[in-house]
Amino acid sequence: MAKRVPPTFPRSQTVLNQLGARLRAARLRRGMTLAEMAARVDVSIPTLSKVERGDPSTTFATVLRVLGVLGMTGDVERIATDDPIGRELQDVALKRPSRRRTKTS
Repeated sequence: MAKRVPPTFPRSQTVLNQLGARLRAARLRRGMTLAEMAARVDVSIPTLSKVERGDPSTTFATVLRVLGVLGMTGDVERIATDDPIGRELQDVALKRPSRRRTKTS
């Protein structure tokens, strides 16, 4: 039975495609073939091809291993370090007057 992959939003697919292209370019700049990279990442060549094509069925762990082989794990540490929307929501919540219930007899 084939693994079910949920649909990907168009914007997310664009991001995956761009990431895959950047990873491919980084591999090529290092002079590595698909076979060499797949062996170092410990995945099959088709799986590595999926990563480079932006296939949403690849796991985040595989992408992390690819980044590790490329020496780019520092990039991952910056993901979601800044949360402007969350901070704004928190600030709005702090500015709201609290609703206190009064005790009635």
